[in-house]
Amino acid sequence: MAVELATDDVEYCDFDSDTSLLDWDIVLFKPAIDEFIDYSSHFQGKPSLSDSSSFRLKERVEHWRREIKDAVESGKTVIVFLADLNLVYIDTDRREYSGTGRNQKTTRIVSEYDNYQCIPANISPVKAKGSAMRITPRGSELIASYWKEFEKHSKYKVILSGDKVPTCITTKSGEKSVGAIYKSKNSSGALIFLPDIDFYDDAFLEGKDDRQVWTEEARVFASKMLKAVVAIDKTLEKEGESTPEPEWVKDEQYELDKESKVKASLLKTEERLEKLQSQKGKLLEELRDLSRLRSLLYEKGKPLEHSIIDALSIIGFTAEQYHDTESEFDVVFESKEGRLIGEAEGKDNKPINIDKLRQLEMNIHEDLERDEVDKPAKAVLFGNAFRLEPVGSRSEPFTAKCKSAAVRSSTALVFTPDLFRVARYLSNKKDARFAARCRKAILKTTELVVFPEVPEQPGTHSEDVAESKT
Repeated sequence: MAVELATDDVEYCDFDSDTSLLDWDIVLFKPAIDEFIDYSSHFQGKPSLSDSSSFRLKERVEHWRREIKDAVESGKTVIVFLADLNLVYIDTDRREYSGTGRNQKTTRIVSEYDNYQCIPANISPVKAKGSAMRITPRGSELIASYWKEFEKHSKYKVILSGDKVPTCITTKSGEKSVGAIYKSKNSSGALIFLPDIDFYDDAFLEGKDDRQVWTEEARVFASKMLKAVVAIDKTLEKEGESTPEPEWVKDEQYELDKESKVKASLLKTEERLEKLQSQKGKLLEELRDLSRLRSLLYEKGKPLEHSIIDALSIIGFTAEQYHDTESEFDVVFESKEGRLIGEAEGKDNKPINIDKLRQLEMNIHEDLERDEVDKPAKAVLFGNAFRLEPVGSRSEPFTAKCKSAAVRSSTALVFTPDLFRVARYLSNKKDARFAARCRKAILKTTELVVFPEVPEQPGTHSEDVAESKT
């Protein structure tokens, strides 16, 4: 289920999931995309999503549209609670450029998008709010018992204005459609649209040991909801009962001419889909590799270590992890300018303290004891302090004690979001001189490393513009 209930008899998944709906007979679904929306960026009064958020949202929307359609055609009951209509602008991957040199301006082409794109039905939702509703004769056949129990909990947040909507609930005045039932022609499956319900009502949650837990009222509500949707599913199953096609009917002598043509077209389409899926898999893998650099902004542990190695490689170091039977170092890296050993530390909501410096000093001594090493390596502590907060709002990444100890031990302190800034620039542009300055900044600094400012690039100034609808 894609809505959360206070019972162990259902399984919850969020919108940003690749779960298949074919594993369940009944699905409760809400087209809610709040987790994708960053309200800090707007265009024409609506949220404007970043490139990465646009890609993720379109991918999830396509996933759910496909899953809902397949589930209904496979005989499942999918109930959609009609949540708020969220209008946003998403990136189209198209750019327009004007001006030259430092004055060049990039225009990002965006298009309007909404959360109901994931619904495989022409319902054309329009924003509207209210609670006065009535059930229609069509609805009384299937959802009368549900409506009797949950009408008091229901509120409409959109009106369905699509053509030929099979309405089951209307507004009391104006008789606008706020609920509908689409039945599959090929199975007992159905796609049912119902007015929204607040599944996180204040009466359903209470604080306990610094966390929110379900109340007894929430458990009673969940039990009633389960009984109601199971009753709907059983009614649909009885209505849609059909005799399975016997094997002898599949003989070619009974096949329609148009069937063979459609089957041939279907086979070609499946072949194209296989190729596209293979291409998509390769592109997704490439995208994951490229996006790993962003781990410098928010990760800790092994993921942070791997992204540090990626960044150091980008700025011209030969970098790798080192471990043998006696020693294990987060990263050993070198260039023509010198050789260095680094330790990485990420903190959720604290600055980096002196603890890791002790470990780093031990690593330098262990490394020097190796026969192939002639002189001590430069010590570098990579810190991702306050990693769960936006970079611009973080406090000092290293404690005063850590800084003073770094001066004494000639250790360079690197704030990983600063490393991300220069590595991002160098991943997009070959600039050997700038890369050398970055390497020297690490090699020559004791205490906090200050990287050189990233050169201003053509197309730095940008604005959004809506895609033409012509």
